[in-house]
Amino acid sequence: MTAFGRAGDDLVDWEIRSVNHRYLEISLRLPEPFRDLEQALRDVAASRLRRGKVDATLRLARQATIVPRLNDDAFAEVLGVVDDARRRLGQSGTVDAVELLRWPGVMQDDPDNVARFKEAARTSFVLAVDDLFAHRNSEGAQLDALLRERLADVERVAAAVRELVSDQAEAIRDRLHKRVQELGARVEIDRLEQEVALLAQKSDVFEELDRLDIHVAEARRSLDGEEPCGRRLDFLTQEMNREANTLAAKSVLPDAARLAVDLKVLIDQMREQAQNIE
Repeated sequence: MTAFGRAGDDLVDWEIRSVNHRYLEISLRLPEPFRDLEQALRDVAASRLRRGKVDATLRLARQATIVPRLNDDAFAEVLGVVDDARRRLGQSGTVDAVELLRWPGVMQDDPDNVARFKEAARTSFVLAVDDLFAHRNSEGAQLDALLRERLADVERVAAAVRELVSDQAEAIRDRLHKRVQELGARVEIDRLEQEVALLAQKSDVFEELDRLDIHVAEARRSLDGEEPCGRRLDFLTQEMNREANTLAAKSVLPDAARLAVDLKVLIDQMREQAQNIE
């Protein structure tokens, strides 16, 4: 969701930046005459974007000026006050025109001129959002390829774990026999087999591996879809991480434990990238 968009003409310039965020948060920086456009501009951004912290700044283009006009009624009132003050004080002299123009309300925006700038702001904002969206799509294509590569790696590591644990009961039996021999103890075969069965049951991770395969398949379906999938991928990577944690906790074979750590690393990489996806 990190991207930059820009658009403008001879009247206004827009700059839009977006960074990662769980939800859509839009911040608009507008000059005073444009404040009434805020809701309409928010609606435009929300129609194209779903997630991200979006900062949009509107500036007048270089050399562009919203030329004000004289408020005749206010100007006449101010002149009347000045003339009244002269009479009361018995003074005469010239009046500083610039000072009069600075009086609140004497100068006001020309509605026709302001409307022209507002229309330019609305049109350019749509183009700036489109530019931002294009940048996001370009980054999204790269992230799509990266996530698919990581999903393939997760499948590969999970398959390796599945192959290892298929002989787990035999490995547990051999390890217990070896331990008994090292201790020089005498253990009934039936009792030893019961312990093997109990440990094999506790360390059975096929259910976790099956769920991991399901999550990987669902992640691929999300990437193949047309709708925004960032939040869904974020949730799926959390679920994958939960299965990897269980695999690591239940693994009794050193190689399986190592592969479970590899899975956690891959899933964590995917989760970080999922934060960048709308």
